[in-house]
Amino acid sequence: MQRKILIVDDEPHIRLLLEQTLEDFENEGVRIISADNGLDALRIIETERPDLVFLDVMMPGMSGFDVCEKVKNEMKIGDVYIVLLTAKGQEIDRERGESAGADIYMTKPFNPDEVVSRTSEILGIAL
Repeated sequence: MQRKILIVDDEPHIRLLLEQTLEDFENEGVRIISADNGLDALRIIETERPDLVFLDVMMPGMSGFDVCEKVKNEMKIGDVYIVLLTAKGQEIDRERGESAGADIYMTKPFNPDEVVSRTSEILGIAL
């Protein structure tokens, strides 16, 4: 079964930066998918069942908090690992991410090495 990573961010340059950061995983057979909003992210999560989702919090329409909560608590899709990746670094935001069901809460600007390290750990792929 092919492993998949979903990148969700409304900022094209952030999506591109994450895609470039994670491109070595494609050499290991991982498919990278992206979305620019929460509604598309929900559809992709439901149909594609990615192993890992990097999810922005502040997006128009549906926030990353809402997407995470729907996936984890309403749809009960527990095997999707969700990393909230956001500029919102306040403790109250971190707590909201945890209550929504996020597996990891990371703040922007992110360290590319940390993103690669966490992805390797989560997917069990050493680069």
